[in-house]
Amino acid sequence: MEPQRFGMLIRLRPEKREEYLELHAAVWPAVEQTMLDANMRNFTIFLHDDLLFGYYEYVGEDHAADQARIAADPETRRWWTFTDPCQESLAEPGSGHWWVPMREVWHLADPAARRGGQPS
Repeated sequence: MEPQRFGMLIRLRPEKREEYLELHAAVWPAVEQTMLDANMRNFTIFLHDDLLFGYYEYVGEDHAADQARIAADPETRRWWTFTDPCQESLAEPGSGHWWVPMREVWHLADPAARRGGQPS
């Protein structure tokens, strides 16, 4: 099964830029492990001016349950007490999102994956 891809966007507060970058230079191992246990792979955050773009691949079978598992993890919740003040949500108020979800428009698939993993 091919992973599901997720993109999301949030604003980085300019006055918190260095703090946020320092936090992400050494993400807590327990937070990373929780994400891996919740079937997230290739999580990446990109920065452009004051916008953060996040991307990850989901390889599980119940994205909502795995996301709830992350949100319930005490160490992740503690991590968010440091990272959330660095961010300004762009999501619609009342949407339940902190990072605004993005719609995938196009994807260039790995040629090996299109051939069922067989080399050409």
